Amino acid sequence: MSSLTGSESVLAEADADPLTDRLLAHPRPAVIWGGVAALLLLVEAGALAEVSLRLLADLVGALPGVGDAASVAALADAAGGVPTLLSRETIPNQGYWNGSAYVGTFLGLQPAWAWLIRVALVYAYAFACLLWVYVGFEWYRTHYRVADWTPRDDTVDRLRGHRWGLFGLAVVFMFVTMAVFAPALGPTTVDQNLANPYSHQISYWTGSEVATSPVGDANLGSRSQGNAQTNVGPWSYDDFGRFHPFGTLPSGKDLFTFIAAGSRISLVIGLLSVGLSAGVATVFALLSAYYKGRVDDGLILLSDSVMGMPQLLLLIMLSVVLAGTWIGNLYSGAFVLALIFAGTGWPYMWRSLRGPALQVSEQEWVDAARSFGQTPGTIMRKHMLPYITGYLLIYGSMTLGGAIIAIAGLSFLGLGVDPPTPEWGRAVNAGQEYVTTASWHISLIPGALITLVVTGFNAMGDGIRDAIDPESDSAEGEAGGRGGGA
Repeated sequence: MSSLTGSESVLAEADADPLTDRLLAHPRPAVIWGGVAALLLLVEAGALAEVSLRLLADLVGALPGVGDAASVAALADAAGGVPTLLSRETIPNQGYWNGSAYVGTFLGLQPAWAWLIRVALVYAYAFACLLWVYVGFEWYRTHYRVADWTPRDDTVDRLRGHRWGLFGLAVVFMFVTMAVFAPALGPTTVDQNLANPYSHQISYWTGSEVATSPVGDANLGSRSQGNAQTNVGPWSYDDFGRFHPFGTLPSGKDLFTFIAAGSRISLVIGLLSVGLSAGVATVFALLSAYYKGRVDDGLILLSDSVMGMPQLLLLIMLSVVLAGTWIGNLYSGAFVLALIFAGTGWPYMWRSLRGPALQVSEQEWVDAARSFGQTPGTIMRKHMLPYITGYLLIYGSMTLGGAIIAIAGLSFLGLGVDPPTPEWGRAVNAGQEYVTTASWHISLIPGALITLVVTGFNAMGDGIRDAIDPESDSAEGEAGGRGGGA
């Protein structure tokens, strides 16, 4: 029998020396990395638990007879009450001037500076987590991987030198961080400023004494409605001493808090819709590429039928039909949006994956696996799926940006996410009549953020494509080449 060479020898060595044995033989890097990772998670354990429990409470509340949503919400409140390194309790910015100094703010600083410190620490923490994940990959490659080199190394190296892709990655990182840490990033809370303003009180300096007022009344006195007398613009304080990084809405509510909370809704809907679309498209692409013939023809007919449906009409119809039902109440209607986007969007992703899947199905290793008697499911999972995963990442990232702008457009039209749940498109709609006035910020800031985030996801997709396929049309520099892009 001839000796194994190339990738076969690497696979044979990996089978003979599994990862657990390599970890036990050289545990120090893994222990150090795991310890630091556990510490990073521990300092924000309360916030992470609160996010998970909030989502679970919404799910339990919408599903009939599943459980007690109030109990889960109480657990979420308890988790949110646990001080963390980056919580607003640790670095408070909501305070007031008492005539001689600020009371209730971090180190007695102005609310703007206290808020800036918390935001800077949140993004520094998020960057540290991302950097530590990359360090883990490098340590795995150095200490535990069997092969000295894999094609993935070249992909990572090309992506690190792709400026447009790195720009997209930076934008996506900023957006995801805003969505994950929305409660800590806002200068105030959603419950206090948006949902239940009359259930909370604030203290403020009247010029001669400290007074108190319901937040709802303070909002009415801080409205931005197009003229100098009724406008609180970006990076300013209102008459009640509250700091507003992006100004206020026509209702007087804080725009930055609205945008931060809305980013979480956009991300949840986008990830759900793209994840469901990607799952359906991947399964159908593998089936059509492996079986071809009638299966492929049937899927083409099905995809053409779905693509022929008017998406907006379907959305309006299902939103009305499902309103008030348990599925329509899931995450304020966000789950229905995700299902509709996934149900009408998978044909586009399937058509993008079908070509690469057909190319892989013609390779010799697929015929060899079939001749050795492996089942179709095993062949598709082990020998075909890994080779279309890169294309899935590319089209998934680009589709996610499209989903976010579609969600914003629907909210602008008054469809989709149920009010008063914050959503970026609703802010654009609220400020459209003030675009040419002193309250220009209401529409312009969320509109610019929507454009930036969608551009970021597309740029990241371009970078991944050029890193995976250096001969794509858009590749730059030494990676440039002819045709054949993803």
